Amino acid sequence: MRTDDDPSPDTAPDAPAVDRARRARLTRRGLLIGGLAVVGLGAGALVYRNVRRSSGPVGTWVSLAPILPASLPSPLPPSPAVQAAGTDTAMAIWAHADDDIIFANPALSEEIAAGRTVRAVFVTAGDAGKGLEYAEQREAGIRAAYDEMRGSTAPWQEEKLTLLSGAQVTRFTPSDEPRLSLTMMRLPDGGLDAEGFVATGNVCLTRLINGSAATLTSVDGSTVYDRARLSATIVELLGAAQPSHVTTNIPHESAFARGDHPDHSAVGSLVRALAPEAGIGPEAMSYYVGYPSQNEPTNVDGAVLDTKVRIYETYAADDPVVTCADAAACLSQPGFGAWLRRSYPKGESELRLS
Repeated sequence: MRTDDDPSPDTAPDAPAVDRARRARLTRRGLLIGGLAVVGLGAGALVYRNVRRSSGPVGTWVSLAPILPASLPSPLPPSPAVQAAGTDTAMAIWAHADDDIIFANPALSEEIAAGRTVRAVFVTAGDAGKGLEYAEQREAGIRAAYDEMRGSTAPWQEEKLTLLSGAQVTRFTPSDEPRLSLTMMRLPDGGLDAEGFVATGNVCLTRLINGSAATLTSVDGSTVYDRARLSATIVELLGAAQPSHVTTNIPHESAFARGDHPDHSAVGSLVRALAPEAGIGPEAMSYYVGYPSQNEPTNVDGAVLDTKVRIYETYAADDPVVTCADAAACLSQPGFGAWLRRSYPKGESELRLS
């Protein structure tokens, strides 16, 4: 939860100014925060920061069981998640609140600039076992990044939605731009080893899908998911968006997933398996290579890279684990610097399925 002297941008009347001031302070203090983080951010953040200082994160490869079908009626009944239809809607479902700006930019920025409707869903809280407060910092960061991309700091409206699946999600929509929305499911982060964190009972998406965990509770305590509810929620959100195109993480069954974060792989596989139940065919899907993209040739540079880094830096000002003082510092982060210089979408025929 936020402290009284750090008001939420969605509730305080001067929220945009508060957010801008806070981001400026964090930028000026970036190096100091980096030093204090080892003491103050907890074990999960310390492990993550130590990984960043080496050669960049590498996820553990863990077998993934087949995804359980949603088994919903067709056509799907109207969902509380339905929003006004937009122009050429792009749906994006990601594991963590920064996967899109790291792996799917510059395409994401181009979609927003072109006036497309963008409906983004973040499945996990990316909490690293550190609780809801850290997850909310990441959510504030991704809203700030979208502000940077859309060129506005008008406040975001927050809604709690109870879906037909029984899941409760939190959705943020800019008050001046309803064609954009960010929906948070807030499931526990699984970590690089797909074992989860002690603080959240060592459960995660991979363990839920594989059946070694019967249920998974969102970090805000709003929803208990079993495999059936998880599948039903993903299908419902996909159907509610009525997208012409869907982007997500590389699925587990792709050769490009080797070494990726297990949460990325699990979300990619969920979306790939369940999209047909929402009437979305493989030709409408794009999957973005995650951590292993650092092994591919650089393909983002010049002014496009400058813009991508500025968006990431804006996000990172709210994420104390990855905050960087300036663009050069962001690009010098092992792993992150390499990913920012690359973006590799793959279609169904390019996945190199095992």
